[in-house]
Amino acid sequence: MNQSKTAPESRFQLAFYEPEIPANTGNAMRLCANAGCPLHLIEPLGFVLDDKKLRRAGMDYRDIATLKVHANLQSLREALPESRILAFSTKGQQYYSDFEFKAGDILLFGPESRGLPAEVRAQCDAVLTIPMRTGARSLNLSNSAAIAIYEAWRQAGFE
Repeated sequence: MNQSKTAPESRFQLAFYEPEIPANTGNAMRLCANAGCPLHLIEPLGFVLDDKKLRRAGMDYRDIATLKVHANLQSLREALPESRILAFSTKGQQYYSDFEFKAGDILLFGPESRGLPAEVRAQCDAVLTIPMRTGARSLNLSNSAAIAIYEAWRQAGFE
C-alpha cells in the first residue's frame, strides 16, 4: 500500500449539509486529506470553523484538506454542475455497495440530529443507504462518510 504523505486528488467530493458537530467535520477533514477529496460544507453550520473541537479532530490535516463552504445546496450544484449529487440516508432504498459511482460524484450527508430532509433528498440524483441492524437509528456521520468515500474510491481502483 502506498504510504505517501499526500494522497492524489480523488475523483469524488464529500459534502455535509448543515453539519452540527465540529468533531465530525474535523474527522471528515482528516478523511478527505487522506482520500484526496474536497470537503464541502453547506450552511448554516452548527459551529464556527475555528472551533477548538474541529481543530482537535482535524489535527494537522486541516491544512492539507480542501474545504469549501456553500450558502446552500443550489450553490454547491452551481459550483459542480456536471456532478451527480448522491444523498446518503437511512431512508434510502439502494445499498451504497450496489451503486456504481462515477468520477465527479458528490457524496452528500445530512446533519447529525435529523439527517437529510425529504426536500433535499428529492433534489438528489440517488438516495443511498448503508445497511445496519434492524432497530439501529444511524451511524456516526464521519464514519458513514468514510464508508462511502472508500467504496467509491475502491470502485475507481484507488486511482
